[in-house]
Amino acid sequence: MTDIDQFIATAPPLRFAFAIEARVAPVRDIGLTARGHRRIIDILGGTVHGPRLEGEILPGGADWQVVRPDGTIEVVARYTIRSNAGALVYVQNDGLRVASLEIAARLARGEAVPFDSYRFRTVPRFETAEPTLKWLEQSLFVGVATRAPDGVAIGFHEVL
Repeated sequence: MTDIDQFIATAPPLRFAFAIEARVAPVRDIGLTARGHRRIIDILGGTVHGPRLEGEILPGGADWQVVRPDGTIEVVARYTIRSNAGALVYVQNDGLRVASLEIAARLARGEAVPFDSYRFRTVPRFETAEPTLKWLEQSLFVGVATRAPDGVAIGFHEVL
């Protein structure tokens, strides 16, 4: 293996930044559209906690989903965080939730399932006018998520 091959094959480290716990409304099933099976889930609020950010999720956001024929769910969530210091942060969180048909059916019925029985990953982008939070705009993150019957929890890990 050459030096460049070794460099390319080296995974970057991650650093846990913060987590969110969002309360969500029941699924609004739009039905089969030209894009796919469309669903919308309103975000009712929630908490933000961790070593790099503390605050709350404001009500008013939503998760716009497309369910693919194989059951994979494309997630596009948009919402606002208010830090404990009062700064506002816009979040757009894109991702995929991949589960077996059995696990997907259980989740759709609102059942709790083990977090390791499916894969739910996101790639968030942040925007803020607050100078002390500009690190959010200058970093890349990976979200590791889990779905509960009435909410979603996501741990955001900064790519170093």
